[in-house]
Amino acid sequence: MTPEHLRDAAGIAAVFGFFAMSWFGWAQEKPPASWLWPLRTGSILSGLCAVAGGLLLWRHWDDGSVIDASVGPAFGIVVGIEFAAAGIGAAFLAIRKKAHLMSAWIAFVVGVHLFPVAVLLEVPWLHVPAALVTIAAAAAPFIARRRGLLVSAVVGATTGPVLLVSALASLTDSLTR
Repeated sequence: MTPEHLRDAAGIAAVFGFFAMSWFGWAQEKPPASWLWPLRTGSILSGLCAVAGGLLLWRHWDDGSVIDASVGPAFGIVVGIEFAAAGIGAAFLAIRKKAHLMSAWIAFVVGVHLFPVAVLLEVPWLHVPAALVTIAAAAAPFIARRRGLLVSAVVGATTGPVLLVSALASLTDSLTR
């Protein structure tokens, strides 16, 4: 269920921690005042998790990894498609004067891209954050409209915790091997 290699678990902790921090940050665009401290705390914890995962990744860089010569190119293609889809979609939304939906679109792309990443990394539990981020992204515009909030606050406040919990789980896995 967890990555075979410590290096991969540490890498997941580092990457998810970094992006959780980013989502908590994006959520701080005009959230309700009562959300500020939890969002700031989430940002700090995510940053610490990213640093800890990054240090473990660096320390175990020469250990094994599922990302080898056969998986690396496919992983690069998946990430490339993710960046292209996020960028093209964001540009389309900007042109259509719907920039307020960019955070939901980008979160949706992130969630969807995590499904093939879970398969490539051979980490089945990554399907859980993939599904949760995808659902959060799809629901955020409706929740934001109904509650009078910015979409970025809703999507960031839901995506950040999902990625943080996932990063902490992976960091814990790394540290207990």
